[in-house]
Amino acid sequence: MQKADTFDAGFIAKIFGLVLFLYLFLGFMVLPCLNTLTSIFTTKNASGVIDPLAVVKFFMAGTMPLFVWNSLKLAICLVVTVNVVGISIVLLTEYFDIKGASILRMGYMTTLIYSGVALVTGYQFLYDSNGMMTTWLAQIFPHMNRQWFSGFNAVLFTMTFACTSNHALFLRNAIRGIDYNTVEAARNLGASPFKVLFKVVMPTLLPTLFSLTVMTFITGLCAMSAPTLLGYNSINPEIVRLAGSSAADESFPQARAALLSIILAMFTVILLSVLNHYERKGHYLSVSKTKAKLVKQKINNPFWNIAAHVYAYVLFIIYMTPVVMIVLFSFQNYPAIRSKMLNFTDWTFINYFGTQNYEYMTSRGRLRTRVGSISGVFSNSDAVGGIRLSFIMSAIAAALACVIVVLAVSYIFKHRNKTRALITESCLLFPWLLPTILICYSFRIFFNKEVWYVFGQNLYWRENVRFLIIMAYTVTKLPFALRMIKAAFYAIDDELEDAAKNLGASPVYTFLKVKLPIILPSVLAVFALNFNALFTEYDMGATFQSSYGKTYAMIIQNMTMEEGREGYNINASGRRCASTVFIMIVSGIILYLVYGVGARDLGERLEARKKWRKRWARLTGKKTE
Repeated sequence: MQKADTFDAGFIAKIFGLVLFLYLFLGFMVLPCLNTLTSIFTTKNASGVIDPLAVVKFFMAGTMPLFVWNSLKLAICLVVTVNVVGISIVLLTEYFDIKGASILRMGYMTTLIYSGVALVTGYQFLYDSNGMMTTWLAQIFPHMNRQWFSGFNAVLFTMTFACTSNHALFLRNAIRGIDYNTVEAARNLGASPFKVLFKVVMPTLLPTLFSLTVMTFITGLCAMSAPTLLGYNSINPEIVRLAGSSAADESFPQARAALLSIILAMFTVILLSVLNHYERKGHYLSVSKTKAKLVKQKINNPFWNIAAHVYAYVLFIIYMTPVVMIVLFSFQNYPAIRSKMLNFTDWTFINYFGTQNYEYMTSRGRLRTRVGSISGVFSNSDAVGGIRLSFIMSAIAAALACVIVVLAVSYIFKHRNKTRALITESCLLFPWLLPTILICYSFRIFFNKEVWYVFGQNLYWRENVRFLIIMAYTVTKLPFALRMIKAAFYAIDDELEDAAKNLGASPVYTFLKVKLPIILPSVLAVFALNFNALFTEYDMGATFQSSYGKTYAMIIQNMTMEEGREGYNINASGRRCASTVFIMIVSGIILYLVYGVGARDLGERLEARKKWRKRWARLTGKKTE
């Protein structure tokens, strides 16, 4: 009888869940990556014989090491520049007493609401050869190189300010957690403000700074959108180019792309291993029992005080200028955008809504009209289709990642301190060991044929590529979701679950009615952040580029590249500005819901609800209870 009772619905559900988890892990994580690795050593040489070292020999003899060196150079330089700027913006807004710090903080955090193609678009609009700032500087310095904003310089400049968003989030929280008693004690002992900063404050920030440094290095190493759009020969753009090439064009392009992907993976694994080892060593600081809130420090030296204010507002201008210009030019017509000259007398919504005809003179002097060739974002079928497709795929992937992680973490906590829990967690963290480009490239190559593992389907064929993109989105977001949702599970009191069991509640009912409401705010926050990142994602969209799977970012980029050809996509640049504004609005709303409304505790939520009820009562004339 006891054996018969074990085969209940719960047991069958566990077996089904385990089989499904193994199927997805092996099919969408392990096998594609193994296929990429083995393709390097199964390439045939010019004689038609399999030569395990053919690709390696070609790599050493050709120009491929240049792509590796370019990525390394970018990553090393970014570590320096991003840390300098990132630490600066946090100290200027959180540690030192700078006038207008709240306004400065808003400007420094603009990179949180637009990134990737949208961010590079803003900088190109200002600094390319015909950009507004370049034209203005050329008038002051006639002999300057108008092509300066291309290649390594442009990528380093753009990514330096784009990659400080992590500092604005994580380093800001770390510096806010400093115990002011330690700062005050050092000041009472006669230490100068800068000595306190370097001897007391900075050592407490070293663990966070080390993590941010590793993240910055990996970001520079795996950079995709900025090098692609600004013309810099790094690893990721070359992988995408080789993935779309064929053996008829050049020597074994797929194997070369695989080798570059593996090189990226090796760097990533080494760096994450170093970070993990550093974190395990532990870094602790003794503080007082009654922790005091950090008080901003005044800069008493007049010279350094003025210099700090000037530096702060120069950075503010650099951060805000692209945002302001994009917003303004999104309401300008085609001639103003093309000439990069603001027309304050003629504002238009054509880049957002509606259509217009475009009249132009042919080479023979004839006037021709293209009906509806000037169209807004929400009146252009391609743009609307890209928005719809990216919205649906991003929402499904973000939700799927949350569901998988919630169920997995519940299983991990139920079997904590057991091998099965450790294995499950390691499987979910596996994508963190690999660059995103390697995962996407492996998917594209492995599933671009009839694969027995997915019942003989070609997942890169026609509409099937959308499912492949969703799976790639989901896999790459699993580790982040795991870290965030696992932290939320620690807030669940075990006594609540025990009380539910004592009242006769089943495990499923206990999970839905007790655990889920507690972790739901964190789950929704993870969903929102993942959706925010995927909706404007460029790297994976470029790897899976297909007429049936063009994401929103790829639609924007392709339209701009085709602007003006044969009288079509006339206002593509204006439409891209409007698209960037739309992205900033969506991202801003999501961040507000996560870090604004979502960050409130229960008391603050109840107080906010009470205020809204009072306002509603005033409008309706009803009394509140």
